[in-house]
Amino acid sequence: MEFACFADWRDLPAGADAVFARAEKESIFFSRPWFENLVDHGLEDGQSMLLACVLEGESVLAILPLLRDAEEQWQSLDHLYTALFTVLLAENAGADVLSCLVRGLMALPVYSLRLGPVAEDDRNGQLLQQAMEQHGFTCHHHFRFHNWIQRLHGQTFDDYMAARPARLRNTIARKRRKLGREHACRVRLYTDSDLQQAKADYHAVYGSSWKAREQYTDFVDGLIDKLGARGWLRLAILYIDEMPAAAQFWFLAHRRASIFRLAYDEKWKQYSPGSILISHLMQHAIDTDQVEEIAGGVTPFHALEHVVAARLHGQVDVRHHFGQGRH
Repeated sequence: MEFACFADWRDLPAGADAVFARAEKESIFFSRPWFENLVDHGLEDGQSMLLACVLEGESVLAILPLLRDAEEQWQSLDHLYTALFTVLLAENAGADVLSCLVRGLMALPVYSLRLGPVAEDDRNGQLLQQAMEQHGFTCHHHFRFHNWIQRLHGQTFDDYMAARPARLRNTIARKRRKLGREHACRVRLYTDSDLQQAKADYHAVYGSSWKAREQYTDFVDGLIDKLGARGWLRLAILYIDEMPAAAQFWFLAHRRASIFRLAYDEKWKQYSPGSILISHLMQHAIDTDQVEEIAGGVTPFHALEHVVAARLHGQVDVRHHFGQGRH
């Protein structure tokens, strides 16, 4: 068993694919497409990627994706849009693997490290913390946000909506009827084709919304391409009189859906286009994609009222007493 670092995806051993394949079943934020897009379009000046790994023969047993800046400050390979981070482990990786990883980090040397956002109940993160503390590091947790999750438990969309407040159901139905009477409207769901059109219409809506200008256009566009190539993209546009009026960017893999970005053109606010569109995507995700859970981001969206779980995500600041004077 040995520690190794890689600064280029092309140098990563083929055995890493199995680790990423296992991790993506838990979250797209642990997937190789997510990290690759982040490196391609999300790094700031002076930042570089380092994949800290534990190897055994041809197998990769652990991957800790890291960022290093020009001042040798270390942090997890994350972005403003990252909702979850962890150390990626092969099946049955034990304490000896984490110990090897930590000793390798110390040899780089890494004396301080910021990891996040990490779920409070993340088993891999807990194992990494135990290993780091056994090697003289101290770990301090700081709350960052809640991620709201709706678990479906085999419900159909009709079942799901029946359990929502009558006020919500009636509002969506009323607004949909009003829009249909007064304008031509349709929803198109982009998954793996016509993605240039999808990007253009998404950005048109976002630019006409109440939100600030999109800071990370290249990151969003790259993510659309990456997810589309894997069949994980669910980007829905509501067109009113053939003009893009609302947009929602979801991703879905291994029967887990995440609501990523959503916006609507304020010109159409009276029709509640966001509620109409989220209802459409909910129905598709539940009845067609047959998802088991939908994560709604940092706040429960309108159609996610009465969520059944709120997962606490935090930041872990790690420091070794030998390096306290270095950073």
